Amino acid sequence: MIDLPDFPWDRLTPLKELAGSHPEGIVDLSVGTPVDPVPALVRQALADASDSPGYPLTHGTERLRAAAAGWLRRRHGVTVDQADVLPLIGSKELVAWLPTLLGVGPGQRVVFPELAYPTYDVGARLAGAEPYATDGLLSLGPERVPLVWVNSPSNPTGKVLPTEHLRKVVAWARERGAVIASDECYIELGWEERPVSILHPDVCGGSHEGLLAVHSLSKRSNLAGYRAGFVTGDPALVRRLLEVRKHAGMIVPGPVQAAAAAALDDDGHADEQRARYAARRAALRPALEAAGWKIDHSVAGLYLWASNGADCWSQVRELAEKGILAAPGDFYGPAGASHVRIAVTATDERISAAVRRLQ
Repeated sequence: MIDLPDFPWDRLTPLKELAGSHPEGIVDLSVGTPVDPVPALVRQALADASDSPGYPLTHGTERLRAAAAGWLRRRHGVTVDQADVLPLIGSKELVAWLPTLLGVGPGQRVVFPELAYPTYDVGARLAGAEPYATDGLLSLGPERVPLVWVNSPSNPTGKVLPTEHLRKVVAWARERGAVIASDECYIELGWEERPVSILHPDVCGGSHEGLLAVHSLSKRSNLAGYRAGFVTGDPALVRRLLEVRKHAGMIVPGPVQAAAAAALDDDGHADEQRARYAARRAALRPALEAAGWKIDHSVAGLYLWASNGADCWSQVRELAEKGILAAPGDFYGPAGASHVRIAVTATDERISAAVRRLQ
């Protein structure tokens, strides 16, 4: 049996029950799950492709790959060949399995940020490797590591890594032969700061060697239920991942590929969804600050990284007593012990309810 940590969300159940006992119901801001409708054009594309009796391609359709490449070029100034795009069954599966797919194993470290999505740690453990959380690569000294994760905008903090910082990380990794995997699931949700892709020429110098960028349609297009994402970058690495995924049967269903292509080709629905999140954030943040909470970072993404000075579980309980459920910061590493993560993904009605309760 692989030694894995307890699933963190199970620990939140008693406080979820406390929040649910509020007379006006729970406002669940603990998980960043989309609540708004799937765009009509995406649902239509899914329906039109529903007569899909044959096996889909692991590499995906050229239509989907071209849509992904077009979106990156159009929205993020990144140029990739459509052949170097690989569909994912949601981005989380790649986060969990990338070390294994790359052949990382015992005696090797997988590096990720001190405050990070828990699946980076789990992915290292699944491969039999050692998870290593650090915000300073210099702490590794001369050690050569096979894989380094970066995440900008950050989950949970909403921090954006500047171009210069990313450029230094890329240079460090190339000197040591490490692969850099950049989790860019929130890249379209910059507020006070604009995120940049690891594949942008200002970061990588025009070469994608040793680099992978991971993208998701869950937040941009409300497709969390479809499990649709993609990875792209270094052509040699993408080919290597493709070959292993063919053997493992890691294939995105054909109708989902069609829906994802439609979503990537259309920016209008994404801009509308971004405006919804901006309005909810604009209502919730000042209400928290007026109630004595300090918001750190949170310049991008779908979360407010908040603290009232107490330990994170005391903060979660205080909010739960108001019928508001947040995620304790230590879900994301010991460095989060004094914060909570508060999502802005609830409906307008539930966000308004949270604002009233904070007042």
